[in-house]
Amino acid sequence: MKVLAMAVIALFLALSCQNAGAAQEKSPARKKEDLKMAGEKTEPQQRKTVNWQSFKKPDDATLKKTLTPLQYKVTQHEGTEPPFQNEYDRNKREGIYVDIVSGEPLFSSKDKYDSGTGWPSFTKPLAPENIVTRVDRSLFTSRTEVRSKHADSHLGHLFDDGPKPTGLRYCMNSAALKFIPQEDLEKEGYGEYKKLFE
Repeated sequence: MKVLAMAVIALFLALSCQNAGAAQEKSPARKKEDLKMAGEKTEPQQRKTVNWQSFKKPDDATLKKTLTPLQYKVTQHEGTEPPFQNEYDRNKREGIYVDIVSGEPLFSSKDKYDSGTGWPSFTKPLAPENIVTRVDRSLFTSRTEVRSKHADSHLGHLFDDGPKPTGLRYCMNSAALKFIPQEDLEKEGYGEYKKLFE
């Protein structure tokens, strides 16, 4: 009986040591899983890249979740935000403005001016190939609507009362835009536009 008890104790100690060793020598996959469960980062942060050229517009339900109600109303239903009460009307920082949905480059702070209308206004687009215009006959008048090419977002309207040299006023909704400061252009994936501010 005493021999049996000693054998059971020895077996228990051997199994305990084996389990402890296994816990210390976890596989890389197991270690990674444990780190994930603990909320720690397991992979180095990837540099953000912008791939708006191959952008595919999400469905309406996804857009409703990812955009604010105002951004959704403006970009998807041709809404207009209140004048003088929007994010970029008074923004004087250097950088570029991109589509809030797709990230496609649209305007530069170099071409922004204070039109006095209460909305961010530009004399020309940064990337004309990303701008689409069409006739807007709503509100009992005829205006030129401005939309983004890849996301088909409603951005605002184009008028011919702007300053020289273009004489144009691209009157945009802040809610349709995202501003990328010049110091963040590289890390946000817009490094090609850094030369504009050098």
